[in-house]
Amino acid sequence: MTTRPTTRTITRPPLRTPHPRTARHPGHPGHRLAGRAVTAAALATALGLGAVPATAAARADHGGGWHQDGLSLNAADNKKVDAFVARARRAERSISPQVRAAAKISHAELVGFDHRLKSPDSLKRKVATAMRQTPGRTVDASLGTINDAVRFTLQWPDAKYSQGVTTASALLSAWGNDSTRWSNTWDRTDGYKAINSAWRAPRSHQLFEVQFHTPQSKAAQLETHKLYEEQRLPGTPPEKVRELQQKQNAIFAAVPVPPGAERLTAPSRRLSPDPARRLPDPNPSLDPVNSH
Repeated sequence: MTTRPTTRTITRPPLRTPHPRTARHPGHPGHRLAGRAVTAAALATALGLGAVPATAAARADHGGGWHQDGLSLNAADNKKVDAFVARARRAERSISPQVRAAAKISHAELVGFDHRLKSPDSLKRKVATAMRQTPGRTVDASLGTINDAVRFTLQWPDAKYSQGVTTASALLSAWGNDSTRWSNTWDRTDGYKAINSAWRAPRSHQLFEVQFHTPQSKAAQLETHKLYEEQRLPGTPPEKVRELQQKQNAIFAAVPVPPGAERLTAPSRRLSPDPARRLPDPNPSLDPVNSH
């Protein structure tokens, strides 16, 4: 569920910076996203957290380094990624309630919530790949570009998609999350179709990703995942890369574009605070309740 890199592929384009204006649609609620009573009631039922499953242990050598699939990190760089993972896990506890609330209010299906934390090995593969592709790049610079260590997917049927994206993204902005990147690929003729957005949480400053899908675009993403994973391996020959890309293009070409989806842009500014929409701080002393 991550934003796809652009090196040697055209499947996942670089995320674009937010458009200066937020898309509007007939009946868009604007600054009145929901009545105060309705919003407060929705939040009351939406704030439960699912337990985060244990992730696979990182593959470390005896010297503290990491190796997998022909990629590697030395001990010092591996330690930095482990610290990055720990910070993301802590920050997730305050991010998830807001995303769940936005999904509830916008009538979205929250897909794959149990996988909202990227595994340590996956992050290390991403960092090691970036460092290999750009000689001299530091682990800190590579970590600074990662916005999907915490990630979510919201999904609506085609007819409700554009309104749902507009409402959910406006709510996240209203609650203080800064929209840092917005990649809308619904207008592309080839490759991946969806909206991948990145946000910075106000308290922890943790970057997190929210993908906005329809059932068809999510199914295509899942179907092409193995093709994409093979495509981005360092040893995949260029001719095989092109073949894999063509297969992905064919799958995504069959995905319908929801009405108005290609015109959706990121919120340009936060809405006026509404006490009824203000989320309570999660109590770190309590174990999360699995209500997903």
